Amino acid sequence: MRFFLFFAAFLLTYSSAQSQMDDPELDKVRLSWQLISTFYVDSVDTHEMAEEAIKGMLEKLDPHSVYIPAEEVEAMNEPLDGNFEGIGIEFMILKDTLMVVATISGGPSEKVGLMAGDRIVVIDGENVAGIGLANSDVFDMLRGPKGSEVRVKVLRDSQLLEFTIERDKIPIFSIEATYLMSRKTGYIKISRFAQSTHREFIKALRELKGKGIDNLVLDLRGNGGGYLKAALDIADEFIDGERLLLYTDGMAIPRSEYHSRTGQLWEKGNLVILIDEGSASASEIVAGAVQDWDRGVIMGRRSFGKGLVQRPFSLPDGAEIRLTIAKYYTPSGRSIQKSYDEGLADYHGEIFERFQHGEMMHSDSIDMPDSLTYNTLRTERKVFGGGGIMPDIFIPMDTAYYTPYYRDLVASGSVNRLVMDKLDVNRDEWLTEYASYADFNKRFVVPGEYIEQLTRRAEDAGVEMNEEQLEISLDWLKLQMKALIARNLWSTSEYYQTLNPGLPFFETVIKVIEDQATYQKVFGYDN
Repeated sequence: MRFFLFFAAFLLTYSSAQSQMDDPELDKVRLSWQLISTFYVDSVDTHEMAEEAIKGMLEKLDPHSVYIPAEEVEAMNEPLDGNFEGIGIEFMILKDTLMVVATISGGPSEKVGLMAGDRIVVIDGENVAGIGLANSDVFDMLRGPKGSEVRVKVLRDSQLLEFTIERDKIPIFSIEATYLMSRKTGYIKISRFAQSTHREFIKALRELKGKGIDNLVLDLRGNGGGYLKAALDIADEFIDGERLLLYTDGMAIPRSEYHSRTGQLWEKGNLVILIDEGSASASEIVAGAVQDWDRGVIMGRRSFGKGLVQRPFSLPDGAEIRLTIAKYYTPSGRSIQKSYDEGLADYHGEIFERFQHGEMMHSDSIDMPDSLTYNTLRTERKVFGGGGIMPDIFIPMDTAYYTPYYRDLVASGSVNRLVMDKLDVNRDEWLTEYASYADFNKRFVVPGEYIEQLTRRAEDAGVEMNEEQLEISLDWLKLQMKALIARNLWSTSEYYQTLNPGLPFFETVIKVIEDQATYQKVFGYDN
């Protein structure tokens, strides 16, 4: 009961205290709680009841105001805080065995000599092989306070080796790929906006500038957002002068404006930002600012449409409420938040409706009313609010290779398992044969026998063979397997460097950013 009363008091501090205390609706809540606690026929779990009451209140507000139980707060914050404490490995559970996929560079596992392909069979004296281990079990056993130790035994080439690993802070990187798309065009992919994102971005961009790039492609596809400050810092790198990047406004929160600074890293040079229906929140802040100031070309499909700002509030037991406190607006005044008037189910199902309406394949299927029309701040081009960032150049979803057989093949896990098995056998040979990733990318071809083995594995997993559909997906399937091998031999950057050229629209991206006439035409210039 004390928990619920504290929560009620907590809410009162953020509005007029006297008016809230006199609110008859709040009196109803207090009285209901007292009646249940005093007269209900059975004993009541007041903690659970308080949690359900909080969730019920938040569900009536908006889709992004949420309650996070105390035991989940740390895990929810890890991707944004940019680190966790553990031993620093990427892993997968293959054939009921815990296998090291990669060690994080500079992390404690790499320092003691753990290697990709090692099978961890014992952790702190406890057998973990063949016992039905789950990912959550691995986290519980390998993560822990910085400075604490964990002892592991691993199988490597039939040898049983033992390592003592001192846990440390492990970085979670938000930049997944940095490479040259061509001699003059650099590519950076950001997966989330975390505390370390801007620092990572500066390092990646300086690396590319050192290679003499004239153009930059920033890939925000599938990036669901993160910290507001990280997004503003990235946008600031692109926009010159002291210009408005964003403003927020809420009933209890006064309007706040955020402006760029002069002298940042990429205020000149062609810029393309890639977005899709999975690009949300912080991604939309960056894309919206760049589009409103006519600083770069936005390519892809309409973004998710999340223009609400959340602030975390801690509760006495360590739980957290992430409460929407304001809306954010792009420099031209656009609110890009899509409607949630029809409830949570419709809100989250809206992406599926875009498929049904043909929006993913045809730009003219997008219905944006004139009332949501705005103008960019330099060339006064027409842009839209009210439901995500509309790209300057529409790129349809590529479904040419996507068949039901391919979907089931990948979903069965057969592709990943086969790749890991091949790496287990051939890793050293491949690293010897291919002196560099460039050499690998140029010469390596997935053997036909791998596909035959893959289809047999899939059949064992219940996926019925369909030769016609396999033929449709074959080239993409081989490219995906090659990319997975590259990722495990090098890093995620090589994964995207292998896979991206197989996407037809990347040729369009190169043409737009490297042909000055095509690039300038987006902004209404004919030269």
